[in-house]
This record gives sequence, structure tokens and C-alpha cells, in this order.
Amino acid sequence: MKLTSITSRCGREAALLGIVLSTAAIVATRASAQDDVARPNIILIMCDDMGFSDIGCYGGEIDTPNIDRLAAGGLRFTQFYNTSKCFPSRACLLTGAYAQQVGMGRMFDKLENSVTLGEVLRTAGYRTLWTGKHHGNENPVTRGFDRYYGLRDGCCNHFNPGEQREGEGMPVRKWKRYWCIDEKTYHPYTPTEKDFYTTDYFTKYALSYLEQYKDEDKPFFLYVAYTAPHDPLMAWPEDIAKYRGKYMAGWEKVRDARHERQLEMGLIDKRFKLSGRESGDWDSLSREEKEKADLTMAIYAAMVDRMDQNIGKILDKVKELGEEDNTLVLFCSDNGGSAEMVRIGGPGRPGTMTRWTSVGGAWANVSNTPFRKYKNYSHEGGISSPLVAYWPKVIKQQGAIVREPGHLIDFMATFVDITGAEYPNEFDGRKIVPMQGRSLLPIFQGKDIDERKPLFWQWSRGKAVRKGRWKLVAFGGDWQLYDMSVDRTETNDLVAENPELVRELSLLWDAWYTGCYDKAPPRKK
Repeated sequence: MKLTSITSRCGREAALLGIVLSTAAIVATRASAQDDVARPNIILIMCDDMGFSDIGCYGGEIDTPNIDRLAAGGLRFTQFYNTSKCFPSRACLLTGAYAQQVGMGRMFDKLENSVTLGEVLRTAGYRTLWTGKHHGNENPVTRGFDRYYGLRDGCCNHFNPGEQREGEGMPVRKWKRYWCIDEKTYHPYTPTEKDFYTTDYFTKYALSYLEQYKDEDKPFFLYVAYTAPHDPLMAWPEDIAKYRGKYMAGWEKVRDARHERQLEMGLIDKRFKLSGRESGDWDSLSREEKEKADLTMAIYAAMVDRMDQNIGKILDKVKELGEEDNTLVLFCSDNGGSAEMVRIGGPGRPGTMTRWTSVGGAWANVSNTPFRKYKNYSHEGGISSPLVAYWPKVIKQQGAIVREPGHLIDFMATFVDITGAEYPNEFDGRKIVPMQGRSLLPIFQGKDIDERKPLFWQWSRGKAVRKGRWKLVAFGGDWQLYDMSVDRTETNDLVAENPELVRELSLLWDAWYTGCYDKAPPRKK
């Protein structure tokens, strides 16, 4: 199946999703890849709690020219999946296995029974670099990364994750967070720089790494894991000012406008109905309430905008180094937009270090256009991520839309494929879970790609299985069944009409979930 036919195929039936890529297939594909392409540099960029439609090339009104440029020169995936929650998604990305198999299915911890992208790419001679969020209990330099700067923990104050500094207000926080700079761990970390802002400094360190190692005769793998636009909503005043007033039209109109742009650009199939509104009536709000809601979304948009500005700096650096042509750049999000509400802090304006606010469900519904639900749900709004892939030396169908399903577990298989790295059966005295994903390289090359076996989800009360065009999903209650070939927005539940299919898929999910915990190698004590 060539890339030119990927778009049309989804309308008939999505490809089967896969659990394990066979060793023979990996070796064969890797050999063909190495014949055609020198080992590329790899830049993997992940943002935090950003919805499917927020960036411009996915229908959003937020100014994201740098990500949009990557999409115009590369590929946009419409069915790329995460886990609906931060740390399980990041575990999948790092290991190529399901979070439930590597000790990260219920609470963030150490990665067990697995190897990381850093550990694997080192076998192919890569310089391994990481800035940003981990959301685990290990310092990444102990797991295959040569350099690391960032938040080892979950979310944090974007302007100051640590203690109060002289002349400033008290930085709001949930609790003290862990931060790492190479081998050293801080708890908490109080930056001395008064211009500190997480997005800017994750980029600053990434740029310094690229500069430091620019003369090495080896490729680099750079993982940049931004914490934007995860709450607390905090942004620079000049970025917020750019968006003030732009959301006074209200939730419904902004969402409808995004959906129209998605249809116009061919991103969303016209057969998919826009899912039901999950917000209140904008017109019932007072002027003061509307202005407050406008400010909330303006801060959120500013955080996405600032992230794009920083991505532009990284792209400019790669171009300056003469490495743009053979550098694979991937951009994605760890889960859908979040409806979680956290409010902490006393005096101070929203958007500043002394006030913790969240975007809320109404705007999260906009972020996840055209899908249902949010972060934590296994419905499409919780698990659908934009994925942009840019690689000038390999991706020739610029601006193409890919409707082939993918998942974060695919990154490991893809990187093994394109680099010649070895994925081990055992590592450092522990047995390793086999890769669960499949390589995306054939899609990048516009070549045929094998069909897949089912994909699975489980987080909190949410669970799902997708096999071919069918998706079985629940959140704490009864199963719902949707035909993804005509109903990605999950508006027509077909459970009643298909009892045998529901039974088949539910048993498949049960076997997967039980197997993750019963068959995985035991955790070290």
C-alpha cells in the first residue's frame, strides 16, 4: 500500500493494529532502510495535555508556523494514538511496550522489563540527549541518556518550580518536585535565572547540547519533552496579550470554526459527525464571565505559541548545522486536552507564578475537536494525538495526510528500523518485553505497510480495544462499540446490533490486560 492510497483506505477500513513486530520483519525492513538512507539524526518532540486540534495544521487558530512548516514539508497523521494519561504515554514512547508491561500502568515508577530509546540507540552509536519532562522515578542518565535537563516528576510551576526567590511572590505548587541536571537530582529545584520559564529553558539546554556535540562524527537523538500546555496556566505577558479577545466568540463558535477548517483541509472525513458539545451555553454567561473564559484560553494559547517559537529555534539550529535534510523530526502530544480543574494560590493574576489555574472542560472540548471526551478517557478525545513527521531526505510526498493508525509504541520499532540499532531480549541482567509496535518507516517512504493486530488501552476507569475498523470502549460503565471507518467521533453506539462482536473484543481486551500483569517478567524488589 503506497502512501498515496493511505488516505482513501481509511474510509473503507482502518488497517489492523499490531502488538508484536516479528524479528524477521524488523531485520528485513531495517536492511532495506540502511541501503537507502544514512543514519539520520532524530528529534522527538512531545508536548503535554494538548488537544488534537490546537495547532494550526490540525485546524486550530493558535499561531504555530514552525509546526505547520513541518507538516507542509512532511506528513500529518490523523489516527495516531496515546494512552490518555501523561506517564503511561511517556512509558510507551520510551520503551516501545505498553505501560502495563513495564511497571507504569497504575502509577509512575521505575521502568521495568524494558529498555529505553536511549539505551537502544546507543547500540547504533547515537549521542542521546533529553530535555524536559520524564514523569518517572529514575534519572534518565541512568537509562541510556548522555545528557538530561528537566523535570523528573509530573507537572510543575512554569516560572519557578522551587522555593520563593527574593523580590518575587510565592511560586504556587502542588508539592515539591524532582528535577535533574545530568547526574544531579534536586528536590526541589529553584532556578537562579529570573527569566526562567520551562519551555524556554528546555529549549535553551537542547540548543546547547546541539552546539556542544556538533563536531562529533556520530548522529544524535534529541528528545524534547515540553510541559506546555499542561496546567498551571502560565505564560509570558506578551504572548498572552496576542490572544486576548480572540476567544470572546465563545466555545461553540471556536469549535465549529476549527471543525470547518479540518474539513476544508481534508483532515477529517466529512462522514464523521461533529461530536456533541460538552460545554455550557456561552450566551448565558455574563460579560465578566466571558472575559474570564477568554483570558483562560488566551493563556493556554500563549503556552502553545511559545512552544512553537522554541521549536523554531531548534529547527533553525539544525539548519545552521547543515543537518536538516537527514534529520527526522516528530511532534506529538501525550494525551488529549484536559478537563481536570486545579485552582491553587492567592493573590496574583492568572498566568503568573503565584496562581494555578486550569483550562477546564469547555475549552478542552474545543481542543479535542471533533472528538468526544478528554484526557483520562479512552474515547478518541482522550487518546488522539496529532503526529507531524518531517524528514526531507526520505519523506517526498510533502503535506500528505496519513490515515493509517499508529501509536506511541511505534517509535521504538521505527527508530530501530532506521538506525540499525539492536533491540535486545535481555539487558543489564533483566529479561526485556518484546517490542509491541511496528515501524512507521514504510509510511515515511511511501511504501507498502503490513496490517496490524489490535491495539489496547487502559487507564483509570477507561479502557478500549481497536481491531480493524471496530473500537470497543468504556469508561467505568458498559461497553460501547463504534465503527471507526465511518464514525471516528463516536456518535453511533452499535453495541446492541453486534453482541457477538462485543463479546469477541471484550474477551480480547481481558486476555491482553491479564497478560500484561501475569506474563510480564517480575518487577525487581
